[in-house]
Amino acid sequence: MHYTPRGIDVDTNGLVWTALAGSGDLASFDRKKCKVLIGPTASGQHCPEGWTIYSIPGPGFKGTEAKSDWYYVNWVDRLNTLGLGANVQVVLGTGSDSLKLYKPDTKEWVVIQVPYPMGFYTRDIDGRIDDPKTGWKGRGLWASTETRVIWPAEGRKGQTPQMVHFQIRPDPLAK
Repeated sequence: MHYTPRGIDVDTNGLVWTALAGSGDLASFDRKKCKVLIGPTASGQHCPEGWTIYSIPGPGFKGTEAKSDWYYVNWVDRLNTLGLGANVQVVLGTGSDSLKLYKPDTKEWVVIQVPYPMGFYTRDIDGRIDDPKTGWKGRGLWASTETRVIWPAEGRKGQTPQMVHFQIRPDPLAK
């Protein structure tokens, strides 16, 4: 069962991507796979063959197919701002202090976990390249850690929103 799309983004190949909050999956839609595009049978439910579902890694609720995380929104890294390649899908693991990254070219998942005790309850993300000449140091993802009710996070009532900057070194010893 796959449901509750929360955000939609489009990659450079024209694929539409959405995180499915209710089932904990990532979905893509490729219009080129549709047999019917116009006419009386183009009802909005006419192209199931255009959808591909990718299971997001992580724990689920016992006895169900539902993930225990809440994937609030997704974002496509079209410009390789994180250094993992163009069109990497970034799913915000709102309930797990993480970003779940899907690399469509290799069909691999990369999980970036924000360590405790910082807490990371994100609802927004964007990439930025400040200086392309400096390699990984001049690029990265920026995410807010905030919501209407930030108080359940570390720091409790009165905690203010924060920004988190994600960068990936090409190797652990990169300078």
